[in-house]
Amino acid sequence: MTDSLQTLVEGQDDLVHFLRNQQTGPNAYPGVPAEYSNWRNEQSAWAQKAVLFNQSYHMVDLEVSGPDAFAMLNHLGINSFKGFIPDRAKQWVPVTPDGYVIGDVILFYLEENRFNLVGRAPAIEWVEYHAQTGKWNVTVARDERTAVRPDPENRKSYRYQLQGPNAMKTLEAAMGETPPDLKFFHMTTLDIAGCKVRALRHGMAGQPGYELFGPWADRETVRQALIKAGEPFGLTLVGGRTYSSNTLESGWIPSPLPAVYSGEALKPYREWLTANSYEAKASIGGSYVPDSVDGYYLTPWDLGYGPFIKFDHDFIGREALEKMADQPHRKKVTLALDSQDVARVISSAFQKGDRAKYFEFPSAVYSMHPFDAVLVDGKQVGLSTWVGYSANEGRMLTLAMLDAEYAEPGTKVTLLWGEPDGGTSKPTVEPHIQVEIHATVSPAPYSEVARDSYADGWRTRKTA
Repeated sequence: MTDSLQTLVEGQDDLVHFLRNQQTGPNAYPGVPAEYSNWRNEQSAWAQKAVLFNQSYHMVDLEVSGPDAFAMLNHLGINSFKGFIPDRAKQWVPVTPDGYVIGDVILFYLEENRFNLVGRAPAIEWVEYHAQTGKWNVTVARDERTAVRPDPENRKSYRYQLQGPNAMKTLEAAMGETPPDLKFFHMTTLDIAGCKVRALRHGMAGQPGYELFGPWADRETVRQALIKAGEPFGLTLVGGRTYSSNTLESGWIPSPLPAVYSGEALKPYREWLTANSYEAKASIGGSYVPDSVDGYYLTPWDLGYGPFIKFDHDFIGREALEKMADQPHRKKVTLALDSQDVARVISSAFQKGDRAKYFEFPSAVYSMHPFDAVLVDGKQVGLSTWVGYSANEGRMLTLAMLDAEYAEPGTKVTLLWGEPDGGTSKPTVEPHIQVEIHATVSPAPYSEVARDSYADGWRTRKTA
């Protein structure tokens, strides 16, 4: 009987084949409609007016508390904790002993000796493992995402994202006073409709906004107050289809495969992870098929996290990253796909015989971890890992990581679209043929507003 990730891995003759044929589809966004209106208008609203994302359901929430909480999280992440104090937050990135990314989450420093980590499961499971097996004086409490919990309507906290040009006007109307002028990734406590609300100064796709969170029992009171306050300012509710496409403009790559499937040093961790863990259920898709699972592993530089690496503290993976630091690195970019080529791919659905892989709108993502090959004259020069359509830009875009010599804006490349041999047994992808789509290398974030608005190092290639 398979009872751990390690047992599952040992039972595979070809781990790449196994992960590519997993039956799991892309990450779900439960608890909200796919669309409140239509995804085109919902996309446009975050650039033109204001939107309210309901993030209360799809992310894992882990509280870490105790005298050693600060030291343990500092030891597990590449980020510096110098000057890190309560009412601050950061995008926190742990890596393996070999320096490859496990995942990333937003780390909230709530109060002395008390933190919250919010995001996908891999980074959170890494923390839970070390809390259980290490000598840290810490307590962890996991609030599981809705899709895999027995009581989906009983989470610990709600979480909303309010953003867009009119976000501050909406928040001011909801509060009845001017919101505090916070710096990026700073936090405070607000009062909305008689409820105490924690607020993180944040933004997505470069637009100003706050992430708002508080006790689950207050969720509807706060939500309705925000909706009412936003009516004069065109506040738009955003569904799951639109939410998943926001990353195309903001430049955050949400899909690194946790680099934990190989390596003797990680065997105890794989034995700790269950056969029902995120890693055991993960699926991979796309045209890129490496010889081993290690070919899917990504460094912090691949994802644009190079500025986060600070060698001012001892952390797992430090020695490996120090050796990598002076080596060539791939760079995160956006690929703007050629519109005529995209139209050609879409039009193949209106013929009998061979057809290209279907382009879903707005996010053309069919697995938990998409990986497509990027080519120049038939040579692979990088990977694309998120594809979709932006109504604001009027383009089909992908987030990609390219060898540095091909990463300059304006460089012409091709995206290899579709899986080899007609596809896999994944139920989310129909039989198809591979095609090449011309593309132009562009900045990441693609949105000019995002590039100009984000703090240095936040989802950009600036230095921190």
